[in-house]
Amino acid sequence: MLIGEYEHSIDVKGRLIMPAKLRDDMGEKFIITKGLDGCLFGFSQNEWANFEEKLKTLPLTNKNARDFVRFFLSGATECEIDKQGRFLIAGNLRQYAQMDKEVVIIGVGTRIEIWNREEWKKYNSSENISADSIAENMTILGI
Repeated sequence: MLIGEYEHSIDVKGRLIMPAKLRDDMGEKFIITKGLDGCLFGFSQNEWANFEEKLKTLPLTNKNARDFVRFFLSGATECEIDKQGRFLIAGNLRQYAQMDKEVVIIGVGTRIEIWNREEWKKYNSSENISADSIAENMTILGI
């Protein structure tokens, strides 16, 4: 399971170190794509295959479904970890997630999310998210 929060820097070529604690679960090759809330999503090849299967079941006749599939697949790129434990984030994805130098990588179970550090701080702030409001909304999700 992918868990934890890790701060790293992107180098001038767009390379980022994959935290050692996430490396085994992500594998040597994995997929990065545009994510929700302004971050990037990273999937191991197995999880990406599961995600693709779900996307294939969406009805082609539904515009929202087509938009959803386009959003995730158009920006998807395969990444490979080099001998120094780094991987390259494509320029279009760095631009989408406003990544210039400092980033945060978080594990969220079946995927990682890569955030601009300042955007993560805003998103994760007590003004934006509170444990109490999250707990209150869990009943809607059946938890």
